[in-house]
Amino acid sequence: MRDSIAHILALVLSVVRPRRPGRHSAAFLADQSAPTPEPVNPWSRPWTGPTKGEAREMLRQQSETTLELGVIRERRRAAALATLGVDYPYTYDGAPFPASAFATAGVSA
Repeated sequence: MRDSIAHILALVLSVVRPRRPGRHSAAFLADQSAPTPEPVNPWSRPWTGPTKGEAREMLRQQSETTLELGVIRERRRAAALATLGVDYPYTYDGAPFPASAFATAGVSA
């Protein structure tokens, strides 16, 4: 019963109130249409790449990251070999012993 009352009320209100153009109507879209921009020629201005200083900074950051990843890879290799009982000559700055302190019979660096 409530649904039928709501439908009848909606029908009456749609007939009584004045219609406005909706957002998807042709009249609304015609009013909102903006002029299309001119296509931009990619050759009209020079390519703007990184400067010499920016390129140097990017390469420096990349080399630091590469060195960090190399250290992580070497630590993982040493840990994997340690689980197998193999001494890997792994050392680092400030280590209490040099790489030569390891037995060289198992792995060659």
